[in-house]
Amino acid sequence: MGGGKRLSAAAHSDNKIQDNLAPMPPRLERLSAVAFQFFPDCLRRLGERRAPLGRLAGLGVFLAIAFGMSAATAAPDAAQVERGRYLARVANCAACHTGTEGAPFAGGLPIRTAVGTVYSTNITPDAANGIGGYSLEDFDRAVRHGVARGGKRLYPAMPYPSYARMTQQDVAALYAYLRGGVGAVKQANRAPEMRWPFGMRPLLAAWNWMFLDDAPVRTDAAKGVAWNRGAYLVQAVAHCGACHTPRGMLFAEKGLDERSRHFLSGASVEGWSATNLTGDQITGLGAWTRAEIAEFLRTGRNSHATSFGPMSTVIASATQFMTTDDLDAVSAYLKSLPGARGETTPFRHDPATTAQLEQGRFDAVGARPYAQFCMPCHGANGKGFARVFPPLAGNPTVADPDPASLINLLLDGAVTARVNTAPADYHMPGYGWTLDDQEVANVLTFVRSNWGNRAGPVSAQAVAQRRRATEGQKP
Repeated sequence: MGGGKRLSAAAHSDNKIQDNLAPMPPRLERLSAVAFQFFPDCLRRLGERRAPLGRLAGLGVFLAIAFGMSAATAAPDAAQVERGRYLARVANCAACHTGTEGAPFAGGLPIRTAVGTVYSTNITPDAANGIGGYSLEDFDRAVRHGVARGGKRLYPAMPYPSYARMTQQDVAALYAYLRGGVGAVKQANRAPEMRWPFGMRPLLAAWNWMFLDDAPVRTDAAKGVAWNRGAYLVQAVAHCGACHTPRGMLFAEKGLDERSRHFLSGASVEGWSATNLTGDQITGLGAWTRAEIAEFLRTGRNSHATSFGPMSTVIASATQFMTTDDLDAVSAYLKSLPGARGETTPFRHDPATTAQLEQGRFDAVGARPYAQFCMPCHGANGKGFARVFPPLAGNPTVADPDPASLINLLLDGAVTARVNTAPADYHMPGYGWTLDDQEVANVLTFVRSNWGNRAGPVSAQAVAQRRRATEGQKP
């Protein structure tokens, strides 16, 4: 539920998953990393030295480093690489670290923030541009503390504040996969384009001091295995809060776990309104069951909603590959969160609008364009067709206080997540080419105020602002 940006080849590669596999102990992993980096140089020297004494000396160095280590620990084992592959999918690494039409994990994707644009980096094992020269310690420091090899500080657009809470064993597995399961790509990294003074990376040391919390995810034995596993996935690996938790003045998330009322209460991300994931009945997940949450994360659709925008990318490249147990764990944790907005009364459908539309009465502002452009799919009753065309009545996105996502959808259209469980994805056409700003505002205001929906009106000014922003992002 986090921060994902583009569909990539990695989203459709081999999806074999081996979960619950014990990773290599950290001490042996560190020794393995050292040996793995040293062996190629050692072998080169063995080939170059012609004298028997030289060959013996080179072999002695080789054996000295390998002493006390089995052949299986000299390099990451297959089980650890496969676990790392799974974690990389849950963390949605490929979506952010793959540029448009680019090679998987080679970086180059623009990530627009309030203070400038950051470009994702190359995390393939290329020595010059990627992580080929990183030791496990270097990698851990970058992933969990936001400090790259050589001391360069990373911008928190890379969600290291969430990854800071990952276990060392999982970081080691991720390292094993990126080093041993991903091909090296020689692609240079692109410099960020930040407003002054945010381009001064030393300032990030103070930011980390104030906001970085690397304490392990809090556990609660009384809440069971599924809840605790879900808390770890949501807070750390899947970094859901990076998109769904609002940020303060210095762009830090306002809450990191369920103890904060702000945690997962909804936020604005790159011009989209990331949904409230707490237990609110109208704008949150209060009306969804655990099974329905898991269904949405696996397929991109359920009886309440259909995925669109960045969330379609997250589902296509990440959550559809999660194990059944992990999806249930995430659902269990999310269902335990109290509502952030105090919405305790369930949605009730009002049939009055349905009767008016079925009778051809389009006198309400926005009713006629709704009937022309929207009703064929979403119906006169606003209920849509489950798991194909989402309902508009009682939909959390429709009721969201921030209408940004709705405006984007009506202007530019959307596509559902491309998943292995569905024969095809569904496309909603955009109508920005034929509706002016006031007409778009009228349609959305009609949708947000009928069938029992009680959201506020949408202004033409808000539509114009989103239109300018989305047109500026188009290729």
